[in-house]
Amino acid sequence: MKATDTVPLDGQLCFTLYGTTLAINRTYKPMLDELGLTYPQYLVLSVLWEADGQTIGGIAERLDLEPSTVTPLVKRLEQAGLVTRERNPADERQVRARLTAAGAALQARTGCLTEALLERSGLTVAEIIDLNAKVQRVRDALVERL
Repeated sequence: MKATDTVPLDGQLCFTLYGTTLAINRTYKPMLDELGLTYPQYLVLSVLWEADGQTIGGIAERLDLEPSTVTPLVKRLEQAGLVTRERNPADERQVRARLTAAGAALQARTGCLTEALLERSGLTVAEIIDLNAKVQRVRDALVERL
């Protein structure tokens, strides 16, 4: 195959990753609905489960989103009683998000997402870890060249 050859859609990595992302989101949706979360809200909580008390900017950076996208997500999580927001007294422009007890406890109820992915994909934990590492290498190489 030459670089100038047209690659069929199913042979394009970007299309395969796009379709896979959609399928994973459809798999997660009923479980997230049961938890009262959207997928983007789940991602914000995941960042806070990794390290609580992060700024909106820090969460946005971790998710590769704009702070203006993360702010409404955090506000809705606050309304649901899962996080609190507080301004930094030293810099009023900075807002920190912290998990409430309910938000921290919710992490234990999200294991069903991983279980469903493993069950429905037919892959082992080791295969998922290996696939994820390969996709991350592709992503990192592409981001490095932007």
